[in-house]
Amino acid sequence: MKKNYHYLLFALLAFAACTKTNETSTVPLNETIPPAGGGSEKDTVMLKPTGSFINGPYGNVTGTAKVVLQNGKYILALENVNISNGPDLHVYLSKEVQPVNFIDLGKLKSTSGNQLYDINGSPDFVAYKYALVHCQQYNHLFGSAELK
Repeated sequence: MKKNYHYLLFALLAFAACTKTNETSTVPLNETIPPAGGGSEKDTVMLKPTGSFINGPYGNVTGTAKVVLQNGKYILALENVNISNGPDLHVYLSKEVQPVNFIDLGKLKSTSGNQLYDINGSPDFVAYKYALVHCQQYNHLFGSAELK
């Protein structure tokens, strides 16, 4: 009888570990690039590489990614994105579609809308040419955009 309790306890723990508590928010965001120096966005933001998302093997991602430079700081802007939810989703700049050499820009803020992610330093965008939505916990690619 004692063994049955162990199996029940194990099953409950496994179920609790698989709950959706670590999934990304589904509340749409509308973050926009603020104008620098009081001017208009076109006057103060220099556009860099842009790409459209395609689905990965483990999720669906639509929308665009673009890198902008504002006041000497790079920002990755995800625009009009719609992303299937999953656990531990992060945004990466990567040298490959399957991330081996990448820069983690942080947890995905929301599964939809417009989002901004600061890029530390000045990466070589010829080498770091992919924006990815990636499940870090299970090493699953949800979607990628080649930045050209």
